[in-house]
Amino acid sequence: MGDVTVLVEADLRDLIGLGADELAAIDAVYPIVSRGEGSMPPIMSLDVAAHHGEVDVKAAYLPGYDGIAVKVSAGFFDNPSRGLPSLGGLMIVLDATTGVPAAALFDNGYLTDLRTALAGAVAARHLARPDASVVGVVGAGLQARLQLEALRLVRPVTSVRVWARRPDAAAGYAAWAAEDLGVDAVAVSTPADVVTAGGIVVTTTPATEPLLDETSLRPGVHVTAIGADAPGKRELSTGLLRAADRVVVDRRNQSLTLGELRAAVADGFDVAAAIELGEVIAGTAPGRTGPDDVTVCDLTGTGAQDTAIAALAVSRARQVGRGTVIAT
Repeated sequence: MGDVTVLVEADLRDLIGLGADELAAIDAVYPIVSRGEGSMPPIMSLDVAAHHGEVDVKAAYLPGYDGIAVKVSAGFFDNPSRGLPSLGGLMIVLDATTGVPAAALFDNGYLTDLRTALAGAVAARHLARPDASVVGVVGAGLQARLQLEALRLVRPVTSVRVWARRPDAAAGYAAWAAEDLGVDAVAVSTPADVVTAGGIVVTTTPATEPLLDETSLRPGVHVTAIGADAPGKRELSTGLLRAADRVVVDRRNQSLTLGELRAAVADGFDVAAAIELGEVIAGTAPGRTGPDDVTVCDLTGTGAQDTAIAALAVSRARQVGRGTVIAT
């Protein structure tokens, strides 16, 4: 029926990274989604309780893109005891005109990690103060590291403050940031200690209770919440959202079911006060209007991001002849 390009994680790590073109690719999808163009169904989640696992499926068709990505992400949390990683998955790319399979990307979650980090940079690009140089990070895992690296694409980062539930993890993160990125870095004792006036804060945890509230806020700060991407997760209090000058989400309906809006609306927060990031990028809704504004962005992750990053990966692979081509 046609040729299918098969790319494994090693191929994708050589083809795609935290670069300007990748940032532009993620930035471009938000206005498309907010205008209601294309098609992006709700996330399909499959619970595999018997094996402490879950499978999530995201997909999106975007006008003007050659491919449609369908991403299957698996999290099986007993795997480490079997000598296997907890997270895995792949992306399937279909030709947008014919639906014929065009590529299979066995990325083991690498592309998702990248596009999530780039989304944080997009949020900061459009909402943080232009001179924001101090970053506060809540959490010290892989995504916490990628978020800091991606932020350097859009802001002059000079220092970082990090908190994690395990002090040794926070200390390790600070050492990495100082040694590998050359920024001043310090581990702090509470989540609120990462917040500075005019700075950027990124929360990257699987918390189910708020880690930051309205008393944590400082004038001019921008907060990007990454962790709440499933029912029950929450990193920010309702009071914090009410105190912000602007609350932004990547996709309103997803945030209402999976993100920070879910608990906040249950507590009486007015959903009409939340605007979409695509509206801010397109200029149809206000973002930051002054240096002392407090802005918040909740990112739940969308299939549109997956289609964008997958399309870029396949295009680059074909340009350089990377991967295995299978005739079907």
